[in-house]
Amino acid sequence: MKKLFFTVTNDLTYDQRMQRICSSLAENGYDVTLVGRKLKTSKELKQQPFKQKRIQCWFNNGKLFYAEYNTRLFFYLLFKRMDVICAIDLDTILPCLYISKFKRITRVYDAHELFSEMKEIVTRPTIKKIWDRVERKAVPQFKNGYTVCESIAQEFTKRYGVKYQVVRNVPFIKEIHKPAETDNNPKILLYTGAVNEARGFEYLIPALQWINARLVVCGDGNFMPQLKQLITDYKMEDKVVLTGMLLPNELWQQTLQADIGIALCENEGLNQYYSLPNKFFDYIQAGLPQIAMAFPEYERINKEFRIAVLIDDMAPERLAAHINNLQQDVVLYETLRQNCLKAKHFLNWEVEQKKLISFYKSILHD
Repeated sequence: MKKLFFTVTNDLTYDQRMQRICSSLAENGYDVTLVGRKLKTSKELKQQPFKQKRIQCWFNNGKLFYAEYNTRLFFYLLFKRMDVICAIDLDTILPCLYISKFKRITRVYDAHELFSEMKEIVTRPTIKKIWDRVERKAVPQFKNGYTVCESIAQEFTKRYGVKYQVVRNVPFIKEIHKPAETDNNPKILLYTGAVNEARGFEYLIPALQWINARLVVCGDGNFMPQLKQLITDYKMEDKVVLTGMLLPNELWQQTLQADIGIALCENEGLNQYYSLPNKFFDYIQAGLPQIAMAFPEYERINKEFRIAVLIDDMAPERLAAHINNLQQDVVLYETLRQNCLKAKHFLNWEVEQKKLISFYKSILHD
């Protein structure tokens, strides 16, 4: 049985994407190990069809964290037998590169992001130089790889001549059992995922002044202190609910209770411009019309299925107008909802995982 190792820097409990990937491969006859990070707040891992390993560090952010985690990861991998090592994003790519050379095994790059083009990096010149150097050194040496959308795949081809496949970050198809609605409850706007820079909160929070709805934010990230301050500054404590990180089943229940999904993203760095996050597809699975960006990947899917209102201006008053119109235009809302219910049968992991299995069979000559 071929042994596959996957490496991430995040807590495995909440990483639905890697849970799907590793489960699909394990269920198709591979011996799979997912290596991630252990935090003081980490919950006990649930049993999965693949093996899980969490590495605990002294440092939890910044350069010292990356240096420590990559060092610990390298020595952990050094003493494991494997046939394939797969780095997820740039932050674990160097240990995987060195291990693959030392062991003379196949290496794979899974680009969940265009990492060097995230806003947190492009707005910090010194940090960007470091990650650019890592990318230029490592990515050309990973001839086998895949990413989450066509735009990022094309960017890697343009930069480094590598031809990566596209395996989109879509959820399993799910049955919808929505709770009964009451006229007295306010409408719910839902944001799920990383609460990071460039996710549009600076525009969304002030926009709530003109919206008769409650915003539920499910997730955590580096922008959480600023988000809390925005909520205080605009006196939105009664209109915003912060749930923190939720387990997948809990998140799905929150999604079913919502009326409109929010998938905002600033055009700061190519990563944001080319983004196609899992929340976009989660909203579709729940039959949830959404407000998203008029960026290439959103436009590509919306042209085929028309499941969202795409905007190119996040100015608070204009954003509020788009959300209010979607709430009030019953025909538009129902059209998008019905389109979501059709699209979910095409945009799901049951369909997408076939590309993943085919990819690994091809590189392992199975």
